[in-house]
Amino acid sequence: MVVPSIIAYLLLALFPTAVWMVFFLKEDTKREPARLIIKTFFFGALSSIPVLGLQIFAERLFDGYISSFFITAVILALFEEFFKFYLTYLAVHKDPDFDEPIDPMIYMVVAGLGFATIENMFVIASVMFHHDYIFTLTAVGSAVVLRFIGATLLHTLASAVVGYFWARGMLFNKRKEFIVFGLVIATVIHAIFNTLVFQFQEINFLIPTLFLVAVSFFVFRDFENLK
Repeated sequence: MVVPSIIAYLLLALFPTAVWMVFFLKEDTKREPARLIIKTFFFGALSSIPVLGLQIFAERLFDGYISSFFITAVILALFEEFFKFYLTYLAVHKDPDFDEPIDPMIYMVVAGLGFATIENMFVIASVMFHHDYIFTLTAVGSAVVLRFIGATLLHTLASAVVGYFWARGMLFNKRKEFIVFGLVIATVIHAIFNTLVFQFQEINFLIPTLFLVAVSFFVFRDFENLK
């Protein structure tokens, strides 16, 4: 039973990622090389390591001075958006296939999904191996659905926003200014979502989801602008 459980666990963790990956890659009219997609996904997953370390450090540093909610909603959101961008930059910026205006958005989305996959693995693992079988099935199903329409989509959209401003910075030869602005906007989006989840998760998860739907309209407009 151990091996089937592990396989099921991995498939469930990858399901939200795979769906959004296929969906967003269709925005690129030129097929990106699989090697660079895989590399960027892996680098996006790696970005979770420094974020985790900084989260632990921030909680200890600000313990008693800043609420844990503020650390999670704002400070951690900034860490996540920065490291997703930085690892993506390291992965692709010198690659010859990184050659179109839309590429920064595409690869930032891939990195965001890599990061979200690691989060999915931890969340699903926390509920999958519960002693109550019926409870486990229900909890895992709920976790997968919520990750699909919630945090996984959030990471995808926030990363896409950074990618859009990165692309604009390349077009206007003002990379630093545009990237910093993109990181600020992505952090605000991330922090608002975290706040909505904190405020309404016990009542209605529809509100944070509707917020992401609204953000997605702007993201798809950005894709069209770069095309």
